[in-house]
Amino acid sequence: MVIGASWIWRDLERIKVPRIYSSAHEALAGQLRDGQTIAVGGFGLSGNPFDLIEVVRYSGVKNLTIVSNNMGVDGQGLGILLENNQVAKVIASYVGENKLFAQQFLDGQLEVEFTPQGTLAERLRAGGSGIPGFYTKTGVGTPIAEGKPHQIFDGETYILERGIVADIGLVHAHTSDRAGNLIYRYTARNFNPLVAQSGKFTVAEVEVISDDFIDPNIVVTPGIFVQGLVKSQPRVKPIEQRTVRPRLVAGESAQGGN
Repeated sequence: MVIGASWIWRDLERIKVPRIYSSAHEALAGQLRDGQTIAVGGFGLSGNPFDLIEVVRYSGVKNLTIVSNNMGVDGQGLGILLENNQVAKVIASYVGENKLFAQQFLDGQLEVEFTPQGTLAERLRAGGSGIPGFYTKTGVGTPIAEGKPHQIFDGETYILERGIVADIGLVHAHTSDRAGNLIYRYTARNFNPLVAQSGKFTVAEVEVISDDFIDPNIVVTPGIFVQGLVKSQPRVKPIEQRTVRPRLVAGESAQGGN
């Protein structure tokens, strides 16, 4: 029993736990460079690492390739990088809420690699798992497949998609422990775990940093994928599209009558 315990502690000492930074600026100091590929978590405006995105904005780095499900909206999320003309290429699956994105794309200012949403998720996961590429049926016979190797398996045609390895991964999580294990809240779980996994240097801004280890049964992103932690700043979380009805005044019906 003593031998086993000693082996466990020696093994833990080899694990490099992430550094906890005092600010998002400190977390990315010296890491940002022109021409990098930066993967960013979030789904719509849910789970965006707003503090870290703002640091990228104020750093002024240019010619970035941004990998994200979407590019935020005008003036929010990744939209602020477009406004500052810092983005040269976007790899994304949905971009319909950003007018500036559309304008830069139509003007030829922005290169865009549209990727089906499930394929984008798998490309990030594959890159983070050391898998350089995989075959999928999604996109066969469409412009998505142009220029990509095709292969027939069991009589069906598949196309080769490359895994994505980002220079930097930026994510937002709800809770972490000091070992860098992360858990997410609701919609914020979309794409954030995959982005964390794909980054060579991943920073997680989190709302709660726990002194206790997170129960392994509920860990979503293991700390081995996280190199830096920073406490997120309190802010009002933006809503991309409000779809709720106005509150009813007492005595009114849903149609506005009495």
